[in-house]
Amino acid sequence: VQLQASGGGLVQAGGSLKLSCEASGVTQRSYAMAWFRQSPGNVREFVAGISSTGGAKHYAAFCVGRFTIIRDNADNILYLQMTGLKPGDTAVYFCAATNYTSRPNLPGEYRVWGQGTLVTVSS
Repeated sequence: VQLQASGGGLVQAGGSLKLSCEASGVTQRSYAMAWFRQSPGNVREFVAGISSTGGAKHYAAFCVGRFTIIRDNADNILYLQMTGLKPGDTAVYFCAATNYTSRPNLPGEYRVWGQGTLVTVSS
């Protein structure tokens, strides 16, 4: 399976962006998926995760109420809708996939990663 992330860009604080992650090579619905982010000098951190069916979603505390993870299994696309963006949200955002995990917030649980898309939030 391959993951292709897109949708990053430059946005002012308070603005919105919608990231996409297109899966190829396998049926996306077989995988739990997630978004992580990494800013310079920091470790990769969990943003949001979603089960293979979309029935379970998990969010990092910093994005609750601002970010929404969505999956479209018909088109093999994972989304991250981000609103109320802050300068602290500036990072490279990565999508990831795994067959199953009971610990969706841990990067080591994911075996496939996209290349990342840069989100820059100006103040």
